[in-house]
Formats: sequence, structure tokens, C-alpha cells
Amino acid sequence: MKISKVETFNLHVPVTGSRITDSTHDITHWGVPGAIIHTECGLRGYGFAGTHAHLPTDRLITDCIQHTYAPLLVGEDAHDVQRIWRKMFLFPPSQWVGRSGITHIALGTIDTALWDLKAKAANLPLWKLLGGNRKTGSEAYNTDGGWLNIPIDQLTDNCRRFVQEDGYLGVKIKIGSPDPNDDLRRIEAVRNAIGPKVKFMVDANGKWNLPEAVNNTRKFTDYDLYFIEEPLWYDDIEGHAALADAIETPIALGEQVYSLDMFKAFLREGAVHFLQPDITRLGGVTEWLRVADLAFAHRLPVAPHAGDMGQVHVHLGMAHPAVTLVEYIPWIRHCFEEPMTVKDGYFVPPQLPGAATTPTAEALQKYGVK
Repeated sequence: MKISKVETFNLHVPVTGSRITDSTHDITHWGVPGAIIHTECGLRGYGFAGTHAHLPTDRLITDCIQHTYAPLLVGEDAHDVQRIWRKMFLFPPSQWVGRSGITHIALGTIDTALWDLKAKAANLPLWKLLGGNRKTGSEAYNTDGGWLNIPIDQLTDNCRRFVQEDGYLGVKIKIGSPDPNDDLRRIEAVRNAIGPKVKFMVDANGKWNLPEAVNNTRKFTDYDLYFIEEPLWYDDIEGHAALADAIETPIALGEQVYSLDMFKAFLREGAVHFLQPDITRLGGVTEWLRVADLAFAHRLPVAPHAGDMGQVHVHLGMAHPAVTLVEYIPWIRHCFEEPMTVKDGYFVPPQLPGAATTPTAEALQKYGVK
């Protein structure tokens, strides 16, 4: 299954409503820079990343795929995923530019496309190719009704509907408001709306310093939070370790962690309780599996970040025993031939061969940007 050529694409897909905000971001569209790997036998593999739909930045990712990595791929056997990953990762020019950020996102996009190809060649959904044997998908929790720009009445209505009508087993809301008391009011209102048994998570998106995080999080203790996500700056290992010692609420992080070694450092310091590896930042499926194995070796749970909006993470959640729950954000699900689907609180096992990364022709035409 030799690789014959590599193409790229960029999609910009509207988010729910007209815009969403958290403590550090404000966006109207989700960016999907992607790669199409063609083979001599006619199979195509698709991979993609997730961005804030800033076209100049998205072009940097697709340009890196097309001009830096594609020449390394043509003529390779697409089955040799791990060797190709290492070839790209160790390519000296891209190493010197950076082992995270754009080059790593580009690598991850290609790696995911290769796993998609590998599963298609085996005529299996990716989760089966990886040896998954669960009868149902992972638990689903919904984040899409909890943005900071949503008024508190609508926030509580959203979360109540997710649980009582849609059957989600958990919800997550954004925190990090200019006034911490607003966060407390929103948390109290949501917990009252969903009841005491539903998993309830919050996400500060790296907003606080350590004293703020200690003070604010201690106020949330009475509301039985399942975890608090990214309370501090993403790279602050020592700060997260100190926070973990100071509070009762478990800490989740990983969407901004770009390497196995960085996850290992957080684990070594006892700075994280839920790992949130994301194929779009971490270098694709190959490195994601290594991080999930690391978590499993430490008997810690994995709750993947939905940077790919769940399409691939649904497969990985079914394949790896460390995964306990997967985030649901629906912005781009309609763009793919097999959209991720939740039923009775669990993700429905995908059935088509591949990694659920094949976009529809309609999506490429409607949302494609150049």
C-alpha cells in the first residue's frame, strides 16, 4: 500500500450559535486543517487537526504538511505507521523549528490519516483494528452548553436538558470569569439543575495563578466536581503539583500538552489526575496511544480532549482501557461520512472502516477555504 501523493484542505465550520467564549478564547468558527493521503491501490486516508479558524495559521499547518512532510511520505508503505511517525518526528529541519506547535500538529494530522488508511485496508473501524472489545462506547459528557458567554438561566437550562432529555452522563462548563463569584453562582446553579448524581466538570482554560486557583477551587468543594480542567498555565508543572496538594478536587489537563515526555513530567510530580491527550496536538494516534499506556501504567484515567470534536477519540475510547469518558462538542460532526453519535449517555460504536475522518464532499465544498 504505497503512498502516491498527499493533498491538504482547510475547513472553517461555524460553532453553535454565533460565537463561544471561555476564559481565554472567543471564536465564531472551528478550523479543520487536514491531509488526504493517496495510495497506489486507490485507498485514501484522511486526518485533520482542530484550530480557532485563523486562516493564516491554518495555512502554516497545511503548508508544513505539503512542503515539509509530504516529500518524506511518497513511496512509503502506508502500513508502516510507527516507522513513518519516527521518520517525520526526527526529520532534522522540523526538529530545529520546533517539537510542538505547527510542526507537531502537522505530524499528527498525517499520522491520523495513516491510521485511517491502515484501518480501511483491514476493512475495520479503527477501534477494532486496535483491539477494542467494548460492547458500548465511552461515557459522553457535553460541553457545548456551558460557554462563558451563555447567561446563567440559559446555562442551567442547557445542562438540565442535556441530562434529563438527552441522557448525557455528565456536563462541563467554562469558568474563569472576571469576578470569581460569578463562577461560584454558575456552578451552584448548574449543580442544582442537574442533581447530585451527574458528573459535573469545570474548565478554567489556564486562567489563574496558583493563589487564585487554590482560593477559588476551595470554594467549589461543596458542589462535588468530578474534576477541574486546566486551572493554571498549561506548562506549569510545579504549580499544578502544589495545587493538587492543596485542594480536594481532581485536576485534569492535557489538551495543550504536546509530548509523551511532558505528560510523564506531570505524572512524576503528581500534578494531574485525569489525562486529556488530544491527537490534534499530541502528534496523532501513535503518540496518543503511548500517553494512554502511560496513564494506564499509573492507574490514572484518560478523558480525551475533543480537539477533533470526538470523531477519532470515540474510536480510541473504545480501544483503550484507560479511557473513562469522552467529551462531546458537535460543531463539525455533520462534516463526516460517519458522524460521532451519542445514545443513552454513551457514544455509539462506529461501524465504517477507518477512523471516522472521511469528510463528505458537501462539507469540503461548503466549508472549504483557501
